[in-house]
This record gives sequence, C-alpha cells and structure tokens, in this order.
Amino acid sequence: MGQITVFGGPERRRRWREDERAKILSEAFSPGACVARIARQYDVSTALVYTWRRKAEMQAAASPAEVGFVEAVMLDEAGGNQLSSAPAVVVDLPGGRRVNIFASAPPDVAAAVLKALIR
Repeated sequence: MGQITVFGGPERRRRWREDERAKILSEAFSPGACVARIARQYDVSTALVYTWRRKAEMQAAASPAEVGFVEAVMLDEAGGNQLSSAPAVVVDLPGGRRVNIFASAPPDVAAAVLKALIR
C-alpha cells in the first residue's frame, strides 16, 4: 500500500482584489519606489507585480481614451509663460488653476483631458 504525505499550514495561493492590486501597483511604480521592497511588504512576488502591470497596460491599450499617461508641464505664475506658442484651448479652474491644451496635442489626448474635467 502507498503512503501519502499531507503538508499543513497556510495556503500560499492568494486571491487579490482589484483594489488591492491597484494599490500595490501604484505604490510599486511611483517615482523613487523599489518594486522588490513593495513586493516584500505585501508578501507578493515581484514577478506577479510585473505581470499585473503588464495586464493593466494591455487593458489600457484596449481602451486608450479611459486610461493613460500624458506629459504635463506645470508653471507658476511668477515664472511667466515660458512656452513659445499660445494654447488652442484654455480652461480656467477654481482656485486660479488653468489647463492649457495646445494645437500640437493629439486629438484623443485633448478629448481625454476635457472628458476628465467634466467628471
């Protein structure tokens, strides 16, 4: 007759909720963060963190109007306008803030910015 060995202890396969994944990803890939340190903090492998990021990027590529990154330039009023051309669209926000969209901006980026401001 054969022998079976049963190992006890906590199950290593964990299920992560979407909000937990998003929190870990935002911490791991924030400027100056160390992915390995964040992975150790949450007891998850670095490979899994990179897999989550790759899947998130693939989902973002499938619907680019909803999620993405755009280069932004912040100017304080004391520095004056250091840009060479005038913006095509200027949106004044409460608190003295202003959003400038230049004619060189891709149409989908301009649409995404305006859509985000409406929300």
